[in-house]
Amino acid sequence: MFQILVIDHDSAISELVAANLKKGGYRISRATDGIKGEALALQLIPDLIVLDPTLPKIDGFTVCQRLRRDSRTADIPVLMLTALKEIQDKVKGFNAGADDYLTKPFAVEELLVRIRALLRRTCPTPKATTKRTEILSHGSLTLVPARLEVIWFDQTVKLTQIEFKILYCLLQRYGQVVSSGEIFQQVWGYDSKIDVEMIRAHIKNLRTKLEPNFHSPRYIRTVYGAGYRLELPTSAFDNPHQQTIAVHNQFPSKTKAAQKRG
Repeated sequence: MFQILVIDHDSAISELVAANLKKGGYRISRATDGIKGEALALQLIPDLIVLDPTLPKIDGFTVCQRLRRDSRTADIPVLMLTALKEIQDKVKGFNAGADDYLTKPFAVEELLVRIRALLRRTCPTPKATTKRTEILSHGSLTLVPARLEVIWFDQTVKLTQIEFKILYCLLQRYGQVVSSGEIFQQVWGYDSKIDVEMIRAHIKNLRTKLEPNFHSPRYIRTVYGAGYRLELPTSAFDNPHQQTIAVHNQFPSKTKAAQKRG
């Protein structure tokens, strides 16, 4: 039986979530503030955490960051359940380490579906495990699912589990347009209303980590009205880690140029 920790300062929401999860066969523990929630997470090491970012004493974003830094809780799936609906709030949640983000008011059925999907990724079937261990590589990009490792121009890039799965999805269909619906189904693993903003938030984080200029993306391209397409660099000069050096060498400083003329 899976154990789920619900950390929410709203007693009505907490009781509603706990009651429905118990009906679903889960063991439930609850906390109403960030300090107690973090302590209980470290004590119980639950299978999943439902977390409200707007907690008293210590906010949920900070709690999530702390749990991600602790080896005992680093891999526990976290679903943020909150009234914060703006895209910047979602980005903040995912940057803190959340695996999923559901806004209030919410349908209990959708919450349960999302929780089941997260738990499936945590405790996969043998077939899913075999599939995830397949290494994908194209040009200067290599993905090693068994370690959630990304090698990008011979450097390791740290991604969250969700970011890794999105990039894996795009690399599997390299050069093709992958719709938001296809990404949502493959990464989150359930049929529901597609959360386009959630996908955009993760894409933005991916671009920040992989693109030389995420404001003008070259590798993870948006195909408006259709989805996203992965286009990788074809030469060493396109290495985002080396472009600053290359540009500097191409345009030497006036002092050095003057010295050469002298």
